[in-house]
Amino acid sequence: MSTNQPQWESSDVPLLGIGLLLVSTVLFAAQDVITKQLTASISVPQILVVRFAAFALFALIYASRKRGVKQAIASVFPKSQLARGLIMCTEIGLFAYAVQFLGIAEIHAIFSCFPLVITALSVPLLGEQVGWRRWLAVLIGFVGTLIIVQPGTGVFNPAAVLALICVLLYSYYNILTRKVSKRDSFETSLLYFGLVGFVASLIAVVGRWQALETQTVILLCGICVTSVSGHMLLIKALEVTSAVVLQPFNYFILVWAIVFGYIFFGEVLATHQVLGAFIVVASGLYVGIREYFISARKPG
Repeated sequence: MSTNQPQWESSDVPLLGIGLLLVSTVLFAAQDVITKQLTASISVPQILVVRFAAFALFALIYASRKRGVKQAIASVFPKSQLARGLIMCTEIGLFAYAVQFLGIAEIHAIFSCFPLVITALSVPLLGEQVGWRRWLAVLIGFVGTLIIVQPGTGVFNPAAVLALICVLLYSYYNILTRKVSKRDSFETSLLYFGLVGFVASLIAVVGRWQALETQTVILLCGICVTSVSGHMLLIKALEVTSAVVLQPFNYFILVWAIVFGYIFFGEVLATHQVLGAFIVVASGLYVGIREYFISARKPG
C-alpha cells in the first residue's frame, strides 16, 4: 500500500510519469502480499518496525541530498507532522491486521473509496468547495462500498470494519498532508513520516520481538525493498508529471491486487465485490476528472 503522495509542479512528461507510477503500484501490491505472508509468522509491530526503519533511512538519505537533514527537520507545522506520522503508523498496522482476515483484492476493493472520502473531508477540514456533481459521485461511491462489504448480511466480514477505519485514517493523513505541504517542503513531510513511524513502531514492538527464521528475514528484506523502491518511483513520477494527471492510474493497484491475490492465495472476488469496486472506481475517476478540469480553469 502506498503511504505518501507528494504534490509539486512537474516538468510534464506524462507518459514517463504514468509508466513509473504503474510500476510503483505493482511494487505496493507486492508489498501487501509480503505483509500478508509475514503476519502468519511474526507480529504486526515487528513488521512495522523493520519497514519503518528502512523507510526512515531512505528519508534521511533523501533529505540530506535535497536540503540537508537540519533544514528538512524544521517544520512550520510540527504538531500536524507528528500527527501524520502517528496516524499513518496506526493505519499501516491496522491494514496488516486486516489483511490476515481479508483477501488482498478484497481489502483494496474497499480501499479504492479513499479519494471519495478525501473529497468529502476536504469540505469541513480544509474549507474547500465541492460542487453537487462531486457530492453525487461521493454518494454513489459510498453505495458501491456498501455493496462490497454488505453490512447486515450473512456474508459480511467484520474485518471489513478494520479496512474502513484504515480508509478514514489514510484519508485524514492525506488531508493533513495537503495542509502541511502549503508551508513545509516534501523532504520535511517525508522525514517526519519515516522518523515518527519508526519511533512509534519501536515502542510498540517492545516485548514482542521474536527470533527470525531465514525465510522471514528474506520476506522482511522484500518488504523493505518494495516499500523504498515503490516510493522512489512515485517521487520520480510526480517530478515529471502532475499529481492530478497521475491520480486515476493509482487504481491499477486494485488490478495487481486481484492478480496477486489469485496467484499467491487463490483469492477470487465475489460478483457483488466486483460490482461494488467498479462503482467505487468509476465514481473516483469522475471526481478526479472534475478536479482536473476545475484546476485547469484556475488562473495561474
